[in-house]
Amino acid sequence: MSRLSGFLLSNLWQFSALNVLPVLESRASNSPGLLPRFSLSLSLSLSPIRMSGLWLRLASLLVVFSSLLANPSRPAVSGTLPPSPTSSSSSTGRTGNGDHDIGKSERPNIIIILADDMGWNDVSFHGSNQIPTPNIDALAYNGVILNNHYVPALCTPSRSALMTGKYPIHTGMQHSVILEPEPRGLPLRERLLPQYLREAGYRTHAVGKWHLGYYRREYTPTYRGFDSHFGYWNGLQDYYSHQVEATYEGYRGFDMRRNMSVAWETAGKYSTDLFTEEAVRLIENHRVNEPMFMYLAHLAPHTGNQDNPFQAPDDEIAKFSHILDPERRIYAAMVSKLDQSVGEVVAALRRRGMLENSIVLFMSDNGAPTMGIHSNRGSNYPMRGIKDSPWEGAVRGVAAIWSPLIKKPRRVSNQLMYVADWLPTFYSAAGLDTKDLGNIDGVDMWSALVAEKTSPRSEIVINIDDIENYAAIRRGDFKYVIGTTNNGEEWYGETGRPGREDVEGSLPEYVPDLVLRSRAGIAISGVITASQLVELRKLREGKLAASEELGTRRLTTRLLTPMDILRLRSAAELKCNVKEEEKVSCNPLDSPCLFNVKEDPCEMINLAKTRPVILATLEEALMKYRVTAIPANNVDTDPMANPVYWNGTWVNWKDANPMEFMRSNRQSSGRISGPAIAAIAILLGLAIVVAILLFTLKFRRSSPEPARHTERGTFHKVQRDSLNLSEPVAADSQMSEISLSLQGFRELASLKDLARNID
Repeated sequence: MSRLSGFLLSNLWQFSALNVLPVLESRASNSPGLLPRFSLSLSLSLSPIRMSGLWLRLASLLVVFSSLLANPSRPAVSGTLPPSPTSSSSSTGRTGNGDHDIGKSERPNIIIILADDMGWNDVSFHGSNQIPTPNIDALAYNGVILNNHYVPALCTPSRSALMTGKYPIHTGMQHSVILEPEPRGLPLRERLLPQYLREAGYRTHAVGKWHLGYYRREYTPTYRGFDSHFGYWNGLQDYYSHQVEATYEGYRGFDMRRNMSVAWETAGKYSTDLFTEEAVRLIENHRVNEPMFMYLAHLAPHTGNQDNPFQAPDDEIAKFSHILDPERRIYAAMVSKLDQSVGEVVAALRRRGMLENSIVLFMSDNGAPTMGIHSNRGSNYPMRGIKDSPWEGAVRGVAAIWSPLIKKPRRVSNQLMYVADWLPTFYSAAGLDTKDLGNIDGVDMWSALVAEKTSPRSEIVINIDDIENYAAIRRGDFKYVIGTTNNGEEWYGETGRPGREDVEGSLPEYVPDLVLRSRAGIAISGVITASQLVELRKLREGKLAASEELGTRRLTTRLLTPMDILRLRSAAELKCNVKEEEKVSCNPLDSPCLFNVKEDPCEMINLAKTRPVILATLEEALMKYRVTAIPANNVDTDPMANPVYWNGTWVNWKDANPMEFMRSNRQSSGRISGPAIAAIAILLGLAIVVAILLFTLKFRRSSPEPARHTERGTFHKVQRDSLNLSEPVAADSQMSEISLSLQGFRELASLKDLARNID
């Protein structure tokens, strides 16, 4: 009976510690009668019963229950850590409803829409019929398709380059990603894109994924230049519950925030919809006389947790019955929801009159993980490799930019560009001097994008990872690879092209009218572009010849046509027409590989032996970058990050202790209703009393006479029975029991000190 009661009490304690005790402690902290009730705990500790740490915890739990019953009212809930220094700007008059707008901002609005783990072949403007993306396509066809846009091969390094304008090798972010319990982040010495833009008068908002560190609050978005953040701090989450499972440790917790507050109310709502709604809300409430910078970093189409990676609404999945692979089918639905989000955001900008002065960038952070950990069944066809590899499938990312400021739109750009270039490019587009940015790796590409001028970039360090022992660099048309991650070295993924062997079932036709009728397509069609304004001005000034006039009039008012769409789509499709006998294999673990990625974007022909001079030149360039690289800042994970210590949430665990956090970060609605808590409290209290009585009776029956001067085994038999031990205890266990008792008294003293502080 004693063992049964002990087992029940142990499980009751675990349940209450994780679900009930945090709420009870919060309520008990407002109870004026808490201190007197500690007399009960002290009297129990002084009784003849030797109480282990478990019994002391149960006694203290009973104290809290009695406090609850005496004062059952729900305390006020803050739900926040100390406010961010950048979150107080609302008091300056910089926020408000659009009804109070005075005029339009002179600086352009900058909108970055970032897809997570999207494959090159998973936007239909690259040639695939399998997953239509009409809204993304509308941006691409009306703007500039960036076919040589390079990114790091992983989430954290890619985002760090975007935010700092620097190669990851110069910020210590070049190896792997920030793991959930890893106490590190993008170094605080680095100034980020939102900080620069905020100083220039921009309202700055982050929506969605962060993944640049959060173990201390100083690493989170609202401390790093963003006026607001709605989203999650880790690398992924469940699309509905917003729980995040640690990649290797297995524990999980809730991760959805509004600024620093836990957004419990979002549970059960689809992540893509939540982020879209927040982006639209920010646009609708924005003062258009102030420029906006919005960083919309979607979860999609990254997988969720490993136990349920593919998640999308059923009605969306049903649209892709032509895809027989069930996982790929759900992935397609995830991409489709992302595409709809792009349409909603562009349409909202148009409604607010902001689209006429906006720059909208759509891009993926890296290639798709077709296989392996967090595989989402994305396709990087026709390129080689997958996410977290040095190959083109990982590092040549989907990207397109649209703006009415672009003078030469509706084209495919093959100019070399790197994700770190966006910081100086946007800074320049805002009319600011890029010399203010100091020593960064990014280059200003604004003129190249707007007027199709020659790109100032000629080489890209893809990465130097001394932990994984690989490096890659591209200079001009040539790419050098030495070493590899051993993570997807071949060619993977469905093509999405009719007539290919890897496509099961029938594919839908590509319908240009879907692009024209999409929300983004309709919104963009109503905006007069810079190129049209230039032509109108020339026409009015009489600078056009009579023979040109009619054609120019047509061009000035002409909208995107289906023929334009098909022409641009064909130009954006990568083609790898390498015959089998022409292939020259390479193993970068044995010797360096060299490819002409302009002629051979699929990296099938190794030129290392036939172009030794170019090989040596790239090796020399790589060595120069090795000298400037700093060590990766990866550290061991910290078990104290476990959400079990933090009310089931992922928090800035280096900033607070668990007891303080549970009092200040309580779920506003409460996890358990008041009557349910009261009932649980009564039942647990009764169980504790009954168990203590049973324990006392057994103790008395087991010790009818003193045994201290008999043989050693007699005395320890009494000890063994009272502690429910099945084996004899050695004489040295006396010290263990004394230590256990002292530990229990220390816990009581700690609880008493806590109560005194609360009082």
